[in-house]
Amino acid sequence: MLARFSVAYEHFCRLLVTLFVVNVAILAHTLMGAVVLGFLPSLAAAQSTFRTWLLSEDRSMRVKEVWKIFHGFWKSEFMRANLFGWPLVALWAVVIVDYYVMNWHARNDFDIAISGVLLLIIVILAMFSSLVWVVRANYDERPLWIVRTTLAMIVARPACSLLQAGLLILTVLVWAQWLGILMVFGISLPMFCVIWIVYSFGRLPGLDIHDREESKTALARG
Repeated sequence: MLARFSVAYEHFCRLLVTLFVVNVAILAHTLMGAVVLGFLPSLAAAQSTFRTWLLSEDRSMRVKEVWKIFHGFWKSEFMRANLFGWPLVALWAVVIVDYYVMNWHARNDFDIAISGVLLLIIVILAMFSSLVWVVRANYDERPLWIVRTTLAMIVARPACSLLQAGLLILTVLVWAQWLGILMVFGISLPMFCVIWIVYSFGRLPGLDIHDREESKTALARG
């Protein structure tokens, strides 16, 4: 019992260190890309790093190894992540401006209904934006395929979608209540939670906790 607790505590501490290192790496590499060109590749690199950590044998990567993995993914994703992500940023800008205009100038029931629709679109877009980088980290496919797969997961995996929606709300509440968590872990914490949700409940080939459990069972029987 005590041995299990010690191992679990050690893994938890290593996870916290990994989250902190990834957060620092996101900030550093965003600045390396002059912010505008560095942020989106940092998001892609973060989820690829977390995927590598989740699929590793003992999840005991050292700080230097985490940084090296992140930097490698950032360089390889620099062009592709920007080409993929900036249309998404533009879509966000259009939806936010439309919602602001409709909500600010709403005069009748129709305007209020449109505001409600736009708010729903914002929620779906938030779930899509958090999930799409996980799908990209798991598959080396064309952008349109990534978009279709992400949308299909939102619909076909309601447990994941509900957990993600709850996570988005919880993240805002936690950041507002404890600013220190935002300073130490930044967006790396909610990003890891998203990929862990997909890993645990998404049944995504190549990123599925059940594959790991089946491998352990097979090794134990062998």
